Amino acid sequence: QVSLVEAGGGLVQVGGFLRLSCAASGSISSIQLMGWHRQVPGKQRELVAQMFDDGKTNYADSVKGRFTITRDNNLVSLQMNSLKSEDTAVYYCNAVLTPKYGTSYANYWGQGTQVTVSS
Repeated sequence: QVSLVEAGGGLVQVGGFLRLSCAASGSISSIQLMGWHRQVPGKQRELVAQMFDDGKTNYADSVKGRFTITRDNNLVSLQMNSLKSEDTAVYYCNAVLTPKYGTSYANYWGQGTQVTVSS
């Protein structure tokens, strides 16, 4: 079984900072990318940041310059600085990976961690 487990969500003031982390575990052969999405009620889940296996990153325009994604093998973190109220969402760790003994990519999601930015 493959699982992604997030940690680090919580309540933070506007302008504050928070660091999310995620660990992928289980029977994994390879990981093509890891990243973060977020979702608020009534809205579509949106990409926040992702890192590909070559180290290249992709950020949503709304978080560029404020958020930084890092990855080390099966670990991915999201450093969130200068937080805004509109950053409030459930943040989901995401990985595109090949399970051990598998032959194709699959998209996996963590359970989500709530980030609330309050004034």
